[in-house]
Amino acid sequence: MNQIVTIAREVGSGGLVFGKHLAKVLGCPCYDREILSEIARQSSLSESYVRGIVEHRPQPVLPLSTGQMTTLWETYAVLPAQSVYQAQREAIRTLATRSPCVVVGRCADHILQDLNPFRIFLHAELEARVDRVLARTDPSQPQPDRRKVRQFVRRADRGRARYYDFYTGVRWGDKENYDLCLNTTGADIETLAEAVAAFLRRLSPSAGDAR
Repeated sequence: MNQIVTIAREVGSGGLVFGKHLAKVLGCPCYDREILSEIARQSSLSESYVRGIVEHRPQPVLPLSTGQMTTLWETYAVLPAQSVYQAQREAIRTLATRSPCVVVGRCADHILQDLNPFRIFLHAELEARVDRVLARTDPSQPQPDRRKVRQFVRRADRGRARYYDFYTGVRWGDKENYDLCLNTTGADIETLAEAVAAFLRRLSPSAGDAR
């Protein structure tokens, strides 16, 4: 299957597990944190620095209503993040042009839009997402407070939305920007990935071009 699949996802919706299993079934690589390694390889930046910039969600230090791009903003917010975003963009395109692949997050659906990827968005009910986050915690450690985990999930989603909107000018999570939106509440993620893989294999090239 000569196909690039991109996955955007709400926190706790199972996106990374879904992406890795989908790639395994399709027999292609899955890229997530591997993209950070590619950025570091292509540049003189350390992977830890790249991760810190990528995980920072851009916020203006002064109100945008002033109509001015201030030197302070350019110095402390926009320029470092823009340079790393550009490196991330090039890394994603490099990886995606090597072979069919699955790319999780990182604005890949927008970055690769000229390659006509199949764009998936995963979402789930809030409490189901909280359950998944809690299930990933180390059982040998004290269980996190559910209320705090709920706050974390909401805050992380707002961060993803700001990051995506800032760099793409497109609304994150808008169903019109995806080919398939899946509610993973109560679903077995690997079984769902296998069903999507079967669906993708049945898509003809003409069906992909018709999107």
